[in-house]
Amino acid sequence: MGGESQRLRIEVLGPLRAWRDGGPLALGPVRRQTVLAALLLRDGAVVSHEQLLDGVWGADPPASGTKVLASHVNPLRRTLDRAGTRHTESVIRSGKGWYRFVLDDVRLDLADLAELGDRGLRTKASGDLGGAAEQLTEALALFQGEPLAQLSGPFAAAERERLSERRRTLRLARLSCLVDLGRYGDALDDLAPLPEADPYDESVLALRMRALYGCERQAEALHAYEDMRRRLADELGVDPGEELRRIHEAVLRQDDAALLGATERQVVTVQPPARRHLVNQLPGDTGQLVGREDELSVLTAPGPDDAVSVVAVDGPAGVGKTALVVRAAHRIRDRYPDGCLFVDLHAHSRERGRPAPESVLRRLLRALGADGSEVPDDLDDLMTAWRTVTSPLRLLLVLDDAAGTRQIRPLLPAGPGSRVIVTGRQRLAGLDADRRATLETLGPGEATSLLRQIVGRERTDREPEATRDLVRLCAGLPLALRIVGSRLQTRPAWTLAYLVERMADDEGRLGELSTGDRSVEAAFRLSYDQLPPEQRRGFRTLGLAPTVEFDVRTPAAMLRRPARDAERILESLVDTSLLQQPRPGRYRMHDLVRVHARRLAEAAHAEAGSAREAALRLYLDAARVASDWGAGGYPTGPGRSGASFSGWREAAVWLDEAGGELVDVVGHAVASGEVDHACWIAEALTDHFVGRGRLHECQAALETALPYVDAAADRRMAPALHNCLGYTLTHRARFPDACRHLRTALDLSRERGERHEEGRALVGLGAMTGLGAAGPDADEVEEGVSVLVAGRELAEGYDDHWLVAMASFALGFVRHRQGRDEEALACFRDAHTRGRAIGRPRALSRALTSNLDLHLYLDPSAARVLFRRVADLIRRTGDVLLHTLTLARLGTAEHKAGNLDAAAEVFRRALAQHGTPGPLDDPDHDRREMDLRCRLGRTYRAAGRPAEAREQFRVALAVPGADRYPKEHKQAVEGLAATEVPSRAG
Repeated sequence: MGGESQRLRIEVLGPLRAWRDGGPLALGPVRRQTVLAALLLRDGAVVSHEQLLDGVWGADPPASGTKVLASHVNPLRRTLDRAGTRHTESVIRSGKGWYRFVLDDVRLDLADLAELGDRGLRTKASGDLGGAAEQLTEALALFQGEPLAQLSGPFAAAERERLSERRRTLRLARLSCLVDLGRYGDALDDLAPLPEADPYDESVLALRMRALYGCERQAEALHAYEDMRRRLADELGVDPGEELRRIHEAVLRQDDAALLGATERQVVTVQPPARRHLVNQLPGDTGQLVGREDELSVLTAPGPDDAVSVVAVDGPAGVGKTALVVRAAHRIRDRYPDGCLFVDLHAHSRERGRPAPESVLRRLLRALGADGSEVPDDLDDLMTAWRTVTSPLRLLLVLDDAAGTRQIRPLLPAGPGSRVIVTGRQRLAGLDADRRATLETLGPGEATSLLRQIVGRERTDREPEATRDLVRLCAGLPLALRIVGSRLQTRPAWTLAYLVERMADDEGRLGELSTGDRSVEAAFRLSYDQLPPEQRRGFRTLGLAPTVEFDVRTPAAMLRRPARDAERILESLVDTSLLQQPRPGRYRMHDLVRVHARRLAEAAHAEAGSAREAALRLYLDAARVASDWGAGGYPTGPGRSGASFSGWREAAVWLDEAGGELVDVVGHAVASGEVDHACWIAEALTDHFVGRGRLHECQAALETALPYVDAAADRRMAPALHNCLGYTLTHRARFPDACRHLRTALDLSRERGERHEEGRALVGLGAMTGLGAAGPDADEVEEGVSVLVAGRELAEGYDDHWLVAMASFALGFVRHRQGRDEEALACFRDAHTRGRAIGRPRALSRALTSNLDLHLYLDPSAARVLFRRVADLIRRTGDVLLHTLTLARLGTAEHKAGNLDAAAEVFRRALAQHGTPGPLDDPDHDRREMDLRCRLGRTYRAAGRPAEAREQFRVALAVPGADRYPKEHKQAVEGLAATEVPSRAG
């Protein structure tokens, strides 16, 4: 076992996945996975480049031809091979014009399937049906969904069809065993979803008819045959085959020997009492249940025969709990020959109060045939009578819409093998349940299917965009989708786009989600009204949160409560299904629930204003504390609030957890009329976004706030946001736009007397001009230098160490380009000194990197040790781009010092994190990849590893648009030529 866990394991019987040493491996995008599958499933055979292109791309091969294969195969090698594995020992071998996947040390689930499946079929042929059923069940469990799910291309499609057919063969063999063993109920459970997969499969129907007959459902078996006969005649113009006709005739004759063989019919496994009164109270199955197969498998899985099985289902209002359990109950009702009972406990009903346990027990006893005059009145006596009556019975009891555990416990039956399915909006933690299922909203595909069922395919397909909009506005909630569908059914003149328009704002959205006695908002309100006052206030307040997902800190600030108290409120709302917990410590509301909470909050104006401002202050504090200026470095705006962070790292981590929603915080502030907060937060987030390489998000946040600067009370915000936008666009290499914003900032700052912003604008403009970013000739460089110096002097006048440091290392770069290295070194030392004074790791690391760049040029041996320290410092700041650049320089220093293995490792680390940030945020992304690969290639060549060097130069030349970078392109071409193996003469 220990050795087995060290092997590479790959699974294809579902989504393509791989593990090494028990840890999952990232296989990259879908196309790369398709390439892997096309190599992996060839049984170790050689695959030509042409075969691979045909199998993956089909009739639409890439313009780059076979070159693109290396861009997929090489990352796969790095992922699947152990570190340091040579290409000649890789799991993916290659030669001139071919690749081959070596399976020697790979454990493939397909091999397990072949072994287990063949064993099961052999066992069945030997007559051991019980053993065969177990072995085939084990084989079928290897399937984790559709084989090669989501993979594209002709090869994957053909393999998917082959594996699906193998799955069908094994499944039919198992079903045949179950029927021949007399396990008709189990067979029907597995047969239920199969007709949908192939409505013309006569083998499946033959087994289904035999199982129905075995369960004494002869009429259903005959109806199923008639449906198939009609379908074949109408759609294919043929009659059922000979085998199916034979089964049909045997059902008509009630020929047990022909249908059931030697197996005795045993539907009832528990003898009912003599007074048993068979009852089925299950509501009808409407058929409008989409998806939920995983949850259905939980509810319908066999339970213990010697105990009562309890299954609990929870979820928010309108998510479809009742529809799910009714479907599940109908699927398994044949396992419970003594009755199927259904009780609505009305936990959330305005018209009918919750029934007392006494009345429910009396009703249940009467349903099982008890004489009304014999039913006691006392609760204890009723519970005793209920347990006595049910102890010999095998029952299915569905308790819908339960309020809590106390309401359920008295109703549990006593008969071994019985099952109780409970639904409720509350998570019934106090209930001893065997299994639990929490229902979430439907995904976009399932939600679209449900809407299409209700409205009709023709109508939805005519307006695909409006259909997607309706699904989004209903946020996957089945109740909302059914209401929308009903409205469209009863208003045939309405288009879907017209209804989307009516649902454009919060009020219209909830207003349209109401029809007859069904209303999404009313369902939510019933849950809200049953909360204690403290939880009601917490729920309202969360509707004002500026992000969809949040941690405890945000509601604690909004409620002005300690974090522990806020967490208790949040967890209680999770238990009521009004709040979701996608991962530990993080919370979110369903879209429609959040709209309802926000409407409730806005009705309490004073409470809403205070909570909203507290949330925005929290984000402002975090952004300023995490910035290079520090919380005290901003000349205007509010001081730190009581909920401030202990240091820059804590603030930066908290902002990282908000992910892509930080831009939404600025938009939320604008929409709430908090213009000053929107501007302050956008300004303060600039350092965080730029340091994380998230430049397009930074630009989006600034452009969200910028149109409102004239409405802000803080007059500094206009030049400040133009400065920030100029700074951001400079990093995105959009120099003309950057210059325009910086000049606007300079004009506004002088007009308004904002010296801080004037200094920032001067430094930004001077840096671009002096470094030639805006395209000046050599005569203009000194003009840029003078502007830089003016900005630095202005910053020194009001002790802005950060700006002085930025100006100094920009000036150092200019002097270095001019060949004035002593002056450059003095500038870099000044930047370093200022960075130490600021005490902010990111500012210090930028200054150190600039300083060491020149050291690398002047004194490589001294720079190497220092670069290692700086690289570690930058890594801790989270500045991925700067860390990558620093690693590139460290690798060069190691190479120059003769430490070739260390240099190669550093370059590989730089390449590994090169993809973050991506091309959208890094305009130099492709050029930098070529540069890193050329550096690594030169190191491999110097280390006597020509094959690996050639690979790096080849991949560098395969970078899209490689010829746009003449310097790196030339280096790659020359490196490739220098490592080519000369051919032998003759």
